[in-house]
Amino acid sequence: MSRTARIERVTNETKVLIEIDLDGTGQGDLNTGVGFYDHMLNQLAKHGGFDLTVRTEGDLEIDSHHTMEDTAIALGEAFAQALGDKRGIRRYGSATIPMDEVLVRAAVDLSGRPYVVHDEPLLTPYIGPVYATSMTRHIFEAFGHAAKVTLHVDVLRACRPGGHPDAHHVVEAQFKAFSRALREAVEIDPRNAGQLPSTKGVL
Repeated sequence: MSRTARIERVTNETKVLIEIDLDGTGQGDLNTGVGFYDHMLNQLAKHGGFDLTVRTEGDLEIDSHHTMEDTAIALGEAFAQALGDKRGIRRYGSATIPMDEVLVRAAVDLSGRPYVVHDEPLLTPYIGPVYATSMTRHIFEAFGHAAKVTLHVDVLRACRPGGHPDAHHVVEAQFKAFSRALREAVEIDPRNAGQLPSTKGVL
């Protein structure tokens, strides 16, 4: 069964197109107008093993908030649609990812219950000209609620002794850990034999 989805989300602030294949080869075709965000979405494609197309036109003349938020919402909706009835999946996924001095742990449950916990150190306000570092939490929250998943992302270590957190490394390590956790959770488990991985019988 093909696990793909296409979502279009249009508001007065943004126009978003998302296409995703959960069983892809990690190909990303991404353009949100926010360079660092595109770089992070490319981590999702590559390390999640998803084929992902993102086209967003947003009101960047105001700031990047609406563009990134609405992209994350549409991405979550596409992810949920592509998952289908969730039969046979592993459901849970986790990853602990190092990136030089940074160490991040992410854990996900494709539970149907949206809940997001996010912990990171105080970072410089921006990466590049328009990616506000305060948006990282908001992106995970928007995705988690739209996809109806439980997600925990924790930065376990963030700087060298006597140094300060490198915001680029901290955020990128989070997206890589998030991607690897999702990859594990969506995998088909041959021991599940097409069953829902829940004693409730519902996800």
